[in-house]
This record gives sequence, structure tokens and C-alpha cells, in this order.
Amino acid sequence: MRHTLTLEVPEDVYEPLVETARQRGSTPEALAVEWLVAAIRHAINDPVEQFIGAFRSGIPDWADQHDKYLGRALMESMRNAGDEDS
Repeated sequence: MRHTLTLEVPEDVYEPLVETARQRGSTPEALAVEWLVAAIRHAINDPVEQFIGAFRSGIPDWADQHDKYLGRALMESMRNAGDEDS
């Protein structure tokens, strides 16, 4: 089943959407659907979701910024591993 959804987006969102669609040989509408589907699938399959509320982190924006914090921890771990190899 398909549904029609009409969205009003700001200019700073619309212009990159149009340009990216043009580069891909697509339409802004098709690209917007592709991105929306990807975002929803990512949100549904978020591997960290099962841990939300499981413990206190002391980081008030953890739920919204967990990808950023996990990325930082990974980068620090990689840097430390590189230091140990030297």
C-alpha cells in the first residue's frame, strides 16, 4: 500500500535535495522518499535502543547524541591502540 505525503521543507533543505537528486539522475521526490525510508529503517533497527533507560550515564543528551559519543569512544580507542603499537 502506498500513501501520499505532502511536506513543506525549508530552502536550506530543499536546495541540497534538488542538487543531490540532479547528480543522481533522480527527482527530489524520489530521493526524499529514499532518504526517509533509510532514516526510518535506521531508527527502527537502532542497535542501542534496547539499552535506552537501562543505566544512568550522567550524560543528559545521550539518547539524542549516542552515535556521536560512540564515535568519539571508538576514535579514542583507535588512537590509543595506535600509541601502543609505536
